[in-house]
Amino acid sequence: MSLDAMQRRRGPRVVAIGGGTGLSTMLRGLKTYTENITAIVTVADDGGGSGVLRQELGMLPPGDIRNCMEALANVEPLMCELLHYRFTEGTLAGQSFGNLFLAAMNGISPSFDMAVTRMSQVLAITGRVLPVTTADVQLRAELESGAAVMGESKIFYAKKLEDCRIRRVGLVPERPMALPAALDAIHHADLLVLGPGSLYTSIIPNLLVEGVVQAIRAVDCLKVYVANVMTQEGETEGYTLSDHIEALFTHAGGAGLFDLCLVNDAPVPEAVLCRYAEEDAGPVMVDSDVCAGLGVELLRAPVSTVRGALVRHDPDRLAAALLHLHNTRSVRLAGGGYRKER
Repeated sequence: MSLDAMQRRRGPRVVAIGGGTGLSTMLRGLKTYTENITAIVTVADDGGGSGVLRQELGMLPPGDIRNCMEALANVEPLMCELLHYRFTEGTLAGQSFGNLFLAAMNGISPSFDMAVTRMSQVLAITGRVLPVTTADVQLRAELESGAAVMGESKIFYAKKLEDCRIRRVGLVPERPMALPAALDAIHHADLLVLGPGSLYTSIIPNLLVEGVVQAIRAVDCLKVYVANVMTQEGETEGYTLSDHIEALFTHAGGAGLFDLCLVNDAPVPEAVLCRYAEEDAGPVMVDSDVCAGLGVELLRAPVSTVRGALVRHDPDRLAAALLHLHNTRSVRLAGGGYRKER
C-alpha cells in the first residue's frame, strides 16, 4: 500500500451534510484526502427526473444521492459517462441513467437506504452516502408576504411571484425520524461540514429531521459551515453572510450549531458578475461584524473557480482548505479520534 493510500485510509472521519451540486462537488475533493467520508443527503427534492420517479414509483428522490455516489465512485470512465447519460427522447427524456439505476436497485431492495448501500458497493465508492431520513417528506415554505407553498420545486416560482424573502421552511410530515446510521456517523465525526449548497432547499431540510441538530450539537469535533460564494436567484437574493447563518441558526433552534465559517476570497471576473446581476444574484456580502456577533469565526481561502460562466467551489481547493482547518484546529486523541481544539 502506498503512503498516500495509507494516509487516506487513516484520514479523519468527515461528515458532510447537504445536497445538490455543492455537496457532490466538495465530495470529489475530499476523497483524495480521506476514505472515511459520510455524506448525509436531503430527500426533499420533488422536481426534475427525481420528481418523476418519486411520483410514478413512490420512491424517495434519487437525484442528490446519485450525484454524491457519482462523486465518490471509483469506476472506469465509461461507467461514469453511463451514469451521467440523460435520455433525450420519449417518455424518458431528461431522465438520467444513474437515477434509473438507483430506481431499479430500489425495486430489488428491502428499503431505499439498502438500495443506496448496494449501488454504492457496485460503484465501489469511497466512504458512504446516506439519506438523512427514509420518510416520504415534502418541503413547505412560508414567505414574508404570508403566502405558503408546498413542494421544493415550487419555492423558486412562488418567491419570485411574491417578491419577498422566505421566512421559514418546514417538512411535511414534521420531524421525521433520522436514519440511525446518519446519527451514528455524526456522533463519530472528526470533522463536520454543512454545505455548500442551496440554503433553504439543500442544507436546512436536513436540520429539520428529528435527531440531526441534537447530534450535531452533541459531537465534540470541528464544525464548519461552507458559505456559498454567490446568492441564489429564487432563494437568497440580497442575503448577506450573516443572513445565511441566522437562517441556519433559526431553523436549528438557536445559535451555536457551528462556530467556524469558511468564506471564499478568490475574485470573481467582472463579466461573470454582470451575468449574475441579470438574475438579481451576486457575491454573498461578508458582514464580518454581524457574523462575529453571532459567535461565528470567519476563515477565508480562495476556494472558488469559474466554469462555463458559473461560479462554483473548486473541489481540490475546498477540500484542501477544510483539511487544513482540521489539521490546525483539531486535537488527536489517544484512541485515534479527534476533538475540537480548546
